[in-house]
Formats: sequence, structure tokens, C-alpha cells
Amino acid sequence: MKKVGILVGREKTFPVSLIESINERGGGETVAEFVKVGGVRHDSSREYDLIIDRISHEVPFYRAFLKRASLEGTVIINNPFWWSADDKFFNYSLAAKLGVAVPRTVLLPQKSYIEGITSDSLRNLEFPLDWQAIVDYVGFPAFIKPFDGGGWKNVSKVNSLEELWRVYDTTGTLCMTLQESIEWDRFVRCYCIGQEDVLIMP
Repeated sequence: MKKVGILVGREKTFPVSLIESINERGGGETVAEFVKVGGVRHDSSREYDLIIDRISHEVPFYRAFLKRASLEGTVIINNPFWWSADDKFFNYSLAAKLGVAVPRTVLLPQKSYIEGITSDSLRNLEFPLDWQAIVDYVGFPAFIKPFDGGGWKNVSKVNSLEELWRVYDTTGTLCMTLQESIEWDRFVRCYCIGQEDVLIMP
């Protein structure tokens, strides 16, 4: 029997429907359930053949657990090892190189730094930033948001340079991007499976 685990956060509709669908179609040979995880031993054995991960990008403990599970042969979707290359700014840049249309985006230096970072630590940083050139390139309205993470955390829509500065001044040690706002009438997510099938999910 194959066992599928679903690791999720606050979302409810998608994971419940997915579990029901897998269990209905599995015919008893494949079963799905929500993953339950507590203290994880370094020598733990495999519990799942496949884990579908929807939350480890926000919970480092889950990400470490998933890496450990992969050592036992568990297939993980999405691959937890991609996290090291999974910042949004890199992904925007990569997508543009591959010919995918991407909103105009600028990576911004942090507003603040952890203790111990001095002006000598930042001597390669252009200061002050050429804010006018940045907003001339991106335009308004725009979104200022972290270069990594997700879930619409710390995302603000700004309509002027003054508004941008007000938000930027509150971002602390977060590394941010400023991204062109694209007006749209339909939103879809595209999933690529096996580097062959692209599924569009409204």
C-alpha cells in the first residue's frame, strides 16, 4: 500500500478535497492523510511514500523534517532542497531569461541590519539609492514586498515615491523588491508536472 501525506497550513478546501480524491481513486492501494509530526529522530524510518508540502516555506521545522524524510526515499512535492534557490527575485530573473513575461522588478537593499553590521560592512552599497531611477523603471502603482516568502505577508501597494518611502522605512531587516503592478482580469496558477505537463488551475 502506498501512503500519501499532506502537509498544510491554514488552507482548508484544497487539502481536504485532495485527500478525498486520492482515497476515492486509490482503491485501498493508495491512501492519503494529513501528516502529523512531533519530535523527529535522526534515524527515523520512512512513513510516507509521498508528501505534498504546502507550508514548509513558512515553518523551518517542517522543512527540516521533509529533508530528513527525503533521505528515506519519500518523494516530496515541493522539493525542500529548492528552498536555498527559492527567492522570488531570483525566480523573476530566471523566468525572464527563459522568455516568460515578468513585471518590472527591482531588488532593494534592506532598510536596517542586524547588530554588528557597520558602515564598513556596507561600503559596497550605493548610498543614497537613486530612487527616481528605480521608480521611473518600475512605475506606479507598484508592490513593495519581501524578496522571498509568500502568503501576502509584508506586501503593500504604493502609488507614489512618498508612499514607497513610508512603507520602506517600516521594513526593518527584510530585503524587499519593488514590482510593477499588473492589472489583470483572471488569475491562474500553473503547475508543471514531470517537466512535461503544464496544468492551469484557476
